[in-house]
Amino acid sequence: MGSTRDSAPDPGWVSRSVRPPPPRRPRRSPVSAGEPWVASPPARNSPESPGTISPSPSPSIAPPSGRPPKLLDRLRGALRARHYSPRTDQTYCHWVKRFIFFHHVRHPAEMGEPEVNAILTSLATQGKVSASTQNQALSALRFLYRDVLDRPLGQLGEVVRARKPHRLPVVLTRQEVRAVLSRLEGDKWLMASLMYGAGLRLAECLRLRVQDVDVEANRILVRDGKGSKERITMLPEAVKRPLADHLENVKRIHTRDVADGYGRVDLPDALARKYPRAAWEWRWQHLFPQEHRWVNARTGEQGRYHMDESLIQRAVKVAVHSAGIAKHATCHTLRHSFATHLLEDGYDIRTIQELLGHKDVKTTMVYTHVLNRGGRGVRSPVDSLGAPPAAGVMDGNRITPQ
Repeated sequence: MGSTRDSAPDPGWVSRSVRPPPPRRPRRSPVSAGEPWVASPPARNSPESPGTISPSPSPSIAPPSGRPPKLLDRLRGALRARHYSPRTDQTYCHWVKRFIFFHHVRHPAEMGEPEVNAILTSLATQGKVSASTQNQALSALRFLYRDVLDRPLGQLGEVVRARKPHRLPVVLTRQEVRAVLSRLEGDKWLMASLMYGAGLRLAECLRLRVQDVDVEANRILVRDGKGSKERITMLPEAVKRPLADHLENVKRIHTRDVADGYGRVDLPDALARKYPRAAWEWRWQHLFPQEHRWVNARTGEQGRYHMDESLIQRAVKVAVHSAGIAKHATCHTLRHSFATHLLEDGYDIRTIQELLGHKDVKTTMVYTHVLNRGGRGVRSPVDSLGAPPAAGVMDGNRITPQ
């Protein structure tokens, strides 16, 4: 009741009562917490983060002094040194991390063919993935062992491979394409018209720059297409006037951005270092810029990237549903319809192959199924029976004529 502590409080105890609690240590992922060989997840605004675009060239991956680079950093470095696309970078890193977690956070250097065999078999038997997904995982692991760990994989033994089905592409009729386009407007209509009228992939349409469209020559230059290939396709006459109006609007936005001290755009590869002022030039601007400027978290720079792909994907999906079309039609369906309708009009298969940018004509040959006119052009015998009977009403298990 009359203790020394009650009568004379310890100054240190008083200060401890008002002292803020110590900061909590951030939680680390189970992979990066105990193993120095797996990189931690990238920050939200880092160039490695999916869906985030850095306007400046990605810095070289340099580990802290005295520490070896982590496995995923080595993987990203090997991919970038061989000029793989950013999407391939993300995909391969995803499969390597999935491989590590599948085997309870073991280092890939401690594993080999049996462990690769195990995850591929599990994908087919338990995951029920498609053959292309299984091949994608195998390609990522082969790259890891061959180009990062310098230990190419040997024979994988008996791997349960996913069956590769032979599927035909979904194609819209001309009336259905007209119905879909009529329910789009503005830049969404223009993008869908280019994908159908020029056979562009969605990513190719989004990456178009102002200088890639030659209105006088009626052609579009597709740069860095699938497989890092370039090709030339046609510019439809129907989009020339709407495209000119769209370019005027985009130029006004770019001029205002430049006046505000921005107006910068990302440049491919090392062009930003070779041509320091090119990022502000009109010809390098995206044909379909995003509504809001991006902000580089490292430098504070601002600019405009191209429109996000989900916006046009959602618009096409809504248009297909509104048109009452019961097909699984996407943006890529417009490209399928482009090739199919050209074949129906009698154009040469080699010409269509060049317009689509296919490496092998066998890929283009899949569109020849439409020339069979259904049932390989055979007329059904029921069509020779004459007019159908009069409509009736169902009465129990019998149909009575009306």
